Amino acid sequence: MPRHTETRNLPWTPHQMFDLVADVGSYAEFLPWVVATRVKSRTDIELVADMIVGFRMVRETFTSRVRLDRPQSLHVDYLDGPLKYLKNDWRFEPDGKGGTDVHFCVDFEFRQKLFERLAGTFFHEAFRRMVTAFEKRAAQIYGPSDAGAGASGNNSSSAQRTA
Repeated sequence: MPRHTETRNLPWTPHQMFDLVADVGSYAEFLPWVVATRVKSRTDIELVADMIVGFRMVRETFTSRVRLDRPQSLHVDYLDGPLKYLKNDWRFEPDGKGGTDVHFCVDFEFRQKLFERLAGTFFHEAFRRMVTAFEKRAAQIYGPSDAGAGASGNNSSSAQRTA
């Protein structure tokens, strides 16, 4: 059961980071391995979406329900796909300097142990790349920030892994 937890301090506001992560329909534009997304339903507090993930010859569709608590957090509940389960949480906390401490956690298990073993070899790097893709997307959309964290170049990152 791979689990990845990461915290990054970013120069954008919690509202900006929340909006970026909640924009599931745009994931294929910037997230590695995301081929396509389809938002099936959306309200102010919840969305249901399909995400097609592809790597080489493998393509899998995941359906998830995302609970939206703007601007504090997003919680992802897995509904259907190749996994036994998936839990994914994003929390956005003001850092007191105009930026945000972004907390990301994902925990899942494949139905097939073969996929579990294959994923274990690149799992943590894949999720680090994913979080970095969100950070690059924020810079692309929001530009450099005048917030203390961005202006001084302080970008701390910490990751915890469990496999």
